[in-house]
Amino acid sequence: MSVPPPAPGTHDEEALEDRLRRFATIWSRAVFPASATSLTRPELEEHLLPLARQMREALHARPFDTAPAHRTGAALVAAHCTDPEALARTLGVIDSYLVLYCGGGDLGGEENRARCARLQHALAGGFAQALRERTLSEQEAIARSALTARSDAEEALRATEARFLAVFEGAAIGIGIADLEGNILEVNDRLTTMFGGLEHHVRSRSVTEWVHPEDKPQVWRMHGELVRGEREHFSIEKPFYRGDGTVLWTNLTVSLLRDAGGAPQYQLVLIEDTTERRLLNLRLRYEATHDALTGLPNRTLFFERLDKTLAAGDGARFGLCYLDLDGFKAINDSLGHSSGDRLLVEVADRLQSCATGPGEMVARLGGDEFVALTTGAALTTGQDTGEEALELATRMLNALGSPVRLDGREFTVRGSIGIVEGVAAEHTAAEVLRSADITMYRAKAAGGNRYETADPESDERAITRHGLTTALPAALERDEFFVEYQPLVHLGDASVHGAEALVRWNHPQHGILGPDRFIALAERTGLIVPLGRWVLEQSARQAKQWLDDRPPGERDRPLRVNVNLSPAQLHHPALVSDTVDVLDRVGLPPGALCLEVTESALIGADEDLLKPLRQLAEMGVHIALDDFGTGYSNLANLRRLPVGVLKLDRSFTQGMQQHPADPVDLKIVEGIVSLAHSLDLTVTVEGVETGAQADHLRRLGCDTAQGWYYARPGPPERLRELSLTDAV
Repeated sequence: MSVPPPAPGTHDEEALEDRLRRFATIWSRAVFPASATSLTRPELEEHLLPLARQMREALHARPFDTAPAHRTGAALVAAHCTDPEALARTLGVIDSYLVLYCGGGDLGGEENRARCARLQHALAGGFAQALRERTLSEQEAIARSALTARSDAEEALRATEARFLAVFEGAAIGIGIADLEGNILEVNDRLTTMFGGLEHHVRSRSVTEWVHPEDKPQVWRMHGELVRGEREHFSIEKPFYRGDGTVLWTNLTVSLLRDAGGAPQYQLVLIEDTTERRLLNLRLRYEATHDALTGLPNRTLFFERLDKTLAAGDGARFGLCYLDLDGFKAINDSLGHSSGDRLLVEVADRLQSCATGPGEMVARLGGDEFVALTTGAALTTGQDTGEEALELATRMLNALGSPVRLDGREFTVRGSIGIVEGVAAEHTAAEVLRSADITMYRAKAAGGNRYETADPESDERAITRHGLTTALPAALERDEFFVEYQPLVHLGDASVHGAEALVRWNHPQHGILGPDRFIALAERTGLIVPLGRWVLEQSARQAKQWLDDRPPGERDRPLRVNVNLSPAQLHHPALVSDTVDVLDRVGLPPGALCLEVTESALIGADEDLLKPLRQLAEMGVHIALDDFGTGYSNLANLRRLPVGVLKLDRSFTQGMQQHPADPVDLKIVEGIVSLAHSLDLTVTVEGVETGAQADHLRRLGCDTAQGWYYARPGPPERLRELSLTDAV
């Protein structure tokens, strides 16, 4: 490239500045590839422009001085153009272009080149000196940093060691360090204290010596994996033997420590003493699973054991004996709860002595209820669990056989036992307990002091009874009951005399149920009183309807409706008021109502019990003595009972079905009829099923009869349609 110098004598400042910038551009392009600066190429050009001006001024200075070139070399180092290639390229640019773009003036060509050479030497010297000073400064800084870092590292190491020592010695948990072979290298005071306080008893041992019979199977497997470097740590509950032979329970954590190269080097052991906590948990567990009074397993522990037993497979069998003391409430009420508790403790001790065989346990479920479980361990001897359960029940009853002495008195304790036995997998705990409970009550109903074995059919009947019992209250609210009527036929003229009201239950699942299925349940639950009141009102309304339907000339002889009274209703204080209220609201004359009371309910009745019946009889309500002949009442008592009708039980008519009729039955009925008529009582006979029975009863003087021979119970509409022909 050839650029002509300016014309002699011309001092065009703009031209000079333009030539200077071109020089700076050439310089930046040469140096930029070899520089380590963070500047861009244009930025580097702007940075070199003042240096170029400084070099031009030095070239023309009078007197001549190389100091500016020396400073330019130092400035290049300051701009991070420290690479030797950058210096070489700079010198090349100055040699080739400084005189070309910045020369001229009154100096000759040789003088310019001489000055340019000296400026190059000065720049190189400044560059070298600055680079040396920078290198020395950086080395000094590095040395200071290294010294400071070493000092800081040593201080940090000392602080870390101090903290580790403080943690190691003052930790509330035991800490130990061992090599990979298990040799214990370091232990803290807490770990030494845990194992009895003698350090040499701990340091002298190997980790592998701390084996305990109750170690979990995986503890030593995980330890082997850790020392081989296959796992970094593990935690587990582990017991240890102390030096005195006692057991130390711990939460154990073992971690692997590696060297700088990552190879396994040590094992770090952290041990937390949980012995007291474990003893407390065991105590709390015992209290939660054992009866506080007797010390026997309680309901919670029993059900855990039962669930485990029933979950067993492979045809495992079980036997269960459910015992309830007979008459314990009377003993408890007469002696007080304190004596009752002592009696239960004695019973528990006796029962516990009966279940000492393998797989046997006795528990107290609560109150005076105990249960014994055998888990089929007897099968190992070839004995069936059914036989084992029977033998266990027999031992339990025998253990209760001898009297218990309390407060100077002897008491005979008896119990009823329900036995359930079978294959474990075929039953649930709820099913087993329910069946045992039902069976136990069957034993109690049979007289007590005995055992009964579970029977699926009996269980089903009991479950059905229970279901009916619980459904009774809602059934009355949902109007599931209705009344059917069975005609009472006059044996003399074969006219319909009235009807007996018989309640039925239209059950949603079981269909139509007769009174024999639910009346006893209603009596036990107390529902018989509202149910009886409902039947009385329904029957009275129907009798009033029959009365209104009769021709005007026959309304003085209304059809009478017979309504049964249960013993609970008989004892209810509102019997008279409820009856009067129903008759008044319905508008039925008292003579159209007959209340039937069973003979058994009036056996030994005192005057207080008979008073409501007398009041009703005085009002005109008829009172019938139902099921006469089934009890043991004195016939002479009939004179004091406010009854107007005797209803002979159907058992008297059974002997009249055969031909010839049983003469004894005929004589008995004849005598009863004669006695009743002498007392101004009418006689009704139940259960008439044949014409022969009806003929015999008519000849014996009976007044009315009812039974399937005349009509089955049915809707009220049938009664007014019946005639003698219809009935027979």
